[in-house]
Amino acid sequence: MLSTEERQRYRRHLQLPEIGEAGQLTLKKSRVLVVGAGGLGCPVLQYLAAAGVGTLGIVDADTVDISNLQRQILYGPADLGRPKAETAAQAVHRLNPLVKTEVHGCRATLGNVRELVGRYDVVVDGSDNFPTRYLLNDACVSLGKPLISGAIYKFEGQVSVFNYQGGPTYRCLFPQSPAAAEAPNCEATGVLGVLPGLIGTAQATETLKVLLGMGEVLSGRLWLFDALTFQTRILKFARRPEQAAINLDTANPDDYADLCTAGVNQISVAELRRQLESAHPPFLLDVREPEEYLAGHLPGATLLPLGSLHKGAGSVPRQHPVVVYCRSGRRSEQAITRLQTEFGFANLLNLNGGILAWQEEEVY
Repeated sequence: MLSTEERQRYRRHLQLPEIGEAGQLTLKKSRVLVVGAGGLGCPVLQYLAAAGVGTLGIVDADTVDISNLQRQILYGPADLGRPKAETAAQAVHRLNPLVKTEVHGCRATLGNVRELVGRYDVVVDGSDNFPTRYLLNDACVSLGKPLISGAIYKFEGQVSVFNYQGGPTYRCLFPQSPAAAEAPNCEATGVLGVLPGLIGTAQATETLKVLLGMGEVLSGRLWLFDALTFQTRILKFARRPEQAAINLDTANPDDYADLCTAGVNQISVAELRRQLESAHPPFLLDVREPEEYLAGHLPGATLLPLGSLHKGAGSVPRQHPVVVYCRSGRRSEQAITRLQTEFGFANLLNLNGGILAWQEEEVY
């Protein structure tokens, strides 16, 4: 049953016969993964949280930059340099404390995408690159999850829903990934600040429709929007069985090769020091040998030598940021790769330069 507070908060939903109390309870029980807490992810997170979606997973390995503030409306000047996923989760909590957030401070990679996608009912793609789009599509096909896709370019945006109730997949519409030169991002070309707000809100709308099973979902249809003319179009496309059959096990790994080779996310010494002083410091994992650890380690760090990962992986937290370090950063990269590929971790950061970089900064 809904609580008194929930009835008051969601009263306008309850007044809609198409939603009512049963629909609101469905939203409360739902789990949605939002990949990318940038221009598209910000409005998606805001509206899904306001609507009462019970659990929101947030995937992003980036930190807030001053150039983000023109369109990524969950952040302000005080958030510069902070992790986006963590900061977005805090903003969601302020907006609606009844909603649970799960922070994944990482990129979606071939090593962690099954674990990430498998835990949620619906995936919302707010990424800004084609390898991630293909990776998420293939994971959703493998695991039978609907994918709410959005993309923006300068003054134009598009939204569609893939892998919904046997409908077309992303590959049915875009069988081949464009060459890098043909796929510039907003960093290179610019984007109208309000555009991701419009497209992200449309993604949130489709997410709610999928969760509630109402309306005509944008499955097999691509909604196109031009902000300069305010014209919209809908293009219809069909399921292509040979493309719809492609999943994580049958896809060409070259479609997301950079995600497979760059799956270890880094954190600088300066950023780690800032996070250690915050209210929610990361878990520190030292993967050196015991004698190295005794000779000197970061305050509060837990020792788990690289050769003992298979025995001690269960002691490493999964729902809290973990910074892994060694002497120079190489062994810790190996440890992260193993923890991600063999054990499904999605919350690991490598200390760039290791404890040597930490000590060097102390000197200067």
